[in-house]
Amino acid sequence: MSVRSQSSEPSETSEAVHRSGFACFVGRPNAGKSTLTNALVGQKVAITADQPQTTRHTVRGIVHREDAQLILVDTPGLHKPRTLLGERLNDVVRTTWAEVDVIGFCLPANEKIGPGDRFIAKELAGIKKSPKVAIVTKTDLVDSKTLAEQLIAIDQLGKELGIEWAEIVPVSAVGDKQVKLLADLLIPLLPEGPPLYPEGDLTDEPEQVMVAELIREAALEGVRDELPHSIAVVVEEMLPRQDRPADKPLLDIHANLFIERPSQKGIVIGPKGKRLKEVGIKSRKQIEALLGTPVFLDLHVKVAKDWQRDPKQLRRLGF
Repeated sequence: MSVRSQSSEPSETSEAVHRSGFACFVGRPNAGKSTLTNALVGQKVAITADQPQTTRHTVRGIVHREDAQLILVDTPGLHKPRTLLGERLNDVVRTTWAEVDVIGFCLPANEKIGPGDRFIAKELAGIKKSPKVAIVTKTDLVDSKTLAEQLIAIDQLGKELGIEWAEIVPVSAVGDKQVKLLADLLIPLLPEGPPLYPEGDLTDEPEQVMVAELIREAALEGVRDELPHSIAVVVEEMLPRQDRPADKPLLDIHANLFIERPSQKGIVIGPKGKRLKEVGIKSRKQIEALLGTPVFLDLHVKVAKDWQRDPKQLRRLGF
């Protein structure tokens, strides 16, 4: 079993070749995929929240190196679907796996391998062409003995299902441990080729989608138990405010937060509108950091009855 730690550096190739390609992180919901994407790219591009099932879009983060460009595709967590939305999310995952150059399977160090992990590993065993890297996330939460046991368990899981891990890498995105090493190990698995994106691009997600994700992340914070993932956000328009001097621009953003039932409205808005105001303040700061311009944010909460089960509503909300 080859487990990489910072001391075992990959060998340098004698000739400088440029590699570029796509990697995706897969794993159970909340396995640390989005946090890892953000740590590798060095800027917040994927939504991270403390509840599972928050990534709905394929958010790509782009890692630029002199000799390589690694494009990270962040898929929703694969899970046993209970709704139409769940089925669509799973389809997105499988389509992505079939199209990438390397797959990183994220398994948290602080949780034993469970049925959800096995479900994904079995699916991965069926994908022959993409090399697979096992990534042990959240290593900052465990001691070295627990980590060693998890590494052995992952090696065993591979043997049992006939998966040959290209690498097994323990990382902590939060503690920034071995994140650079992970990129060093993923890059040699990419095909040779020129950069696919201009330097300076960190993601190819349309700005409106990223803005919607930041609002959604702020709206979900603290109401995880009441609304696990029944909030969808649609940015209706983003327009520069007319008649502003060039040195004082202002971007007007109008967005709707959709919930499934009228009873959820009070939870999102809060007493006397206090929660919605906090959501606005928090997400506005992050949107301004992302877009680099002052923002006026106008938020409205609307009911879209049972949108997760209704194909028409799902389409309208962008799924």
